[in-house]
Amino acid sequence: MPLLFGGFGLILLAFWIFCIFDVLTTDAGDVRNLPKFLWLVVVLLIPDVGSILWLVFGRPRPPWEALRRPPATPVAPDDDEEFLRGLKARVEEQRRKAREQQQGEEP
Repeated sequence: MPLLFGGFGLILLAFWIFCIFDVLTTDAGDVRNLPKFLWLVVVLLIPDVGSILWLVFGRPRPPWEALRRPPATPVAPDDDEEFLRGLKARVEEQRRKAREQQQGEEP
């Protein structure tokens, strides 16, 4: 029985050390809800609960989390500069071809 509790204690210690390391290596701009320094204090002072709080509320969102977010709202064609440039280029091309065709028909 002591071996079981000792093993559980080692797992908790490893979990705590992992969370401390994770807080320290996470970029300050990616940390959620609290500043990085406060997360470190929470994880150090409240080892088990603080570690769980860090993983749930403080750690940066995983990349696949962005897949669940709704897509960006589409841009209307008249607001899209690239679309307008392409449209203008096509109009100019059609006008040029029409002028060439008219010049070719005149004797």
